[in-house]
Amino acid sequence: MPILPRLLHNPRFLIGAHQPGQWPPDVGAEVAFAGRSNVGKSSALNTLVLRRDLARTSKTPGRTQQIVFYLLDEDRRLVDLPGYGYAKVPESLRRHWARVIERFLRTRSSLRGLVLLMDIRHPLTPLDRRLLDWCESTGLAVHILLTKMDKFSRSKAHQNLLQVRAELSTRGNAISAQLFSSANRHGSEEARDRIVRWLED
Repeated sequence: MPILPRLLHNPRFLIGAHQPGQWPPDVGAEVAFAGRSNVGKSSALNTLVLRRDLARTSKTPGRTQQIVFYLLDEDRRLVDLPGYGYAKVPESLRRHWARVIERFLRTRSSLRGLVLLMDIRHPLTPLDRRLLDWCESTGLAVHILLTKMDKFSRSKAHQNLLQVRAELSTRGNAISAQLFSSANRHGSEEARDRIVRWLED
């Protein structure tokens, strides 16, 4: 059984916010999760805290249309940002959530880092790169989880990781990447260590 860091022992739902005015007070420390729809963001969150039902998973991409805050203790939170890039969402809604996500990343002073999830089969899409640009402009640290690595052989997954890291090397030292799988929990410990380090810094 994996050893869960004490900080992640008891995460609980705080609020699902549709508008910035509903966000909790901007104090303490937060780590946010972002990624295209259907990259396995909710599954990854559940895997990292060893819960099956903390974040709601769905077979329908683009279902999360709010920013969900999870309380770890009175001063620290995990934040689930809406999935982006789902074609069947109306364009007006996609633009709205793009603005909300950008505002969150640019203005949230308690935000210590962003966990950016990418499907290892389709990493660094134009929308992913745009999100990385936002983070670079504010100096926000980013840790990328290349999800669904169990779909590849270990050697193929590692090759894709090296390719992603090669492109990221032109962006400076505040962006890192690793392999991850919710199916077999590969990479969970490394990801947890990064999240806890950000929250305890």
